[in-house]
Amino acid sequence: MSAAATAFDWLYSPISEPSESHRQQAIDHQNQLTKPPGSLGQLEQIAIDLAGLQATAEPSINKVTILLFAADHGVVVEGVSAFPQSVTAAMVQNFAAGGAAISVIARQIGADLSVVNLGTVDPLPNLPGVSDQTIAPGTANLTQQPAMTSEQLAAAFKAGKIQSETATKQGINLLIGGEMGIGNTTAAAAIGCALTQQSPAAMVGPGTGLDSDSIRHKIEVVQRALTLHQDGLDDPLEIMRRLGGFEIAALCAAMISAAQQRIPFLVDGFIATAAAAVAIAIQPATKHWLIFGHTSAEPGHQLLLDHLQATALLNLGMRLGEGSGAAVAVPLLRLACALHNEMATFETALVADAN
Repeated sequence: MSAAATAFDWLYSPISEPSESHRQQAIDHQNQLTKPPGSLGQLEQIAIDLAGLQATAEPSINKVTILLFAADHGVVVEGVSAFPQSVTAAMVQNFAAGGAAISVIARQIGADLSVVNLGTVDPLPNLPGVSDQTIAPGTANLTQQPAMTSEQLAAAFKAGKIQSETATKQGINLLIGGEMGIGNTTAAAAIGCALTQQSPAAMVGPGTGLDSDSIRHKIEVVQRALTLHQDGLDDPLEIMRRLGGFEIAALCAAMISAAQQRIPFLVDGFIATAAAAVAIAIQPATKHWLIFGHTSAEPGHQLLLDHLQATALLNLGMRLGEGSGAAVAVPLLRLACALHNEMATFETALVADAN
């Protein structure tokens, strides 16, 4: 076995299924609470699912870590973004300074924010709260060659795995993944097309705010990439290597690692769901451990959710990335747990039930 193959072996380590006994116990408990069964809708299902994932009668979301991976994309030279590539490095500095949207949300929900720089075109100094794990100054141009070498893909996967394991050792009960990388909606769209067989015209959206002419150009760029790599798109690892980004690969690996450690992972928008789709293609059991936080305004996101037969919790018209949409859903998860754990039962409240 080659060294490169060995570097990916961990991806296939077993993933346990959630506890069916605790899930059934939660269903029974929900049916005893002082409300008509099903009247709290998805809030009931969230608590039931978390009880199974955490193997407990009283699910809770009290320690959350957000892993935010940043990296640049070589495909930006094709003119697929309304913003220059320098914005990636500038935003990493903004994360470090606490001024980004995800920084504010993390403070509000009491989550730890861990930022990992996997490679920006503009070099960065040492920054507080930012782990420098640079692989290269961005990926290659996926319309000309594979975005990554096998060694680079293994390094990105390793970074995601290590961050997930480090967070888990701190006793968390929920992980969130975020990303930053100018050009990464192009990579996510290409991945989405490869996995779902949808056309670039259906999958590609405005990203950072492109006009209609620029969107048409972006569609053509994605189509060129798919045509170039068509001989390797039947293997999820090759899809990620040829079409992905360092940060997308790290997110994918973090999800698989979290599932292997029995930690629920709250998935963000379009780019994170592209990473999730690859993770599920590699390890189908990963899906049990994923909760989809919100539906992005990017048109390709709903196509990916449909492909995965997944339903997102929120739809607020967000398309920022950074893990922001997922993080906004954390109070909803906490409320679902509180209702499950703290509501009275018909018996304790001396209220007659429907029977």
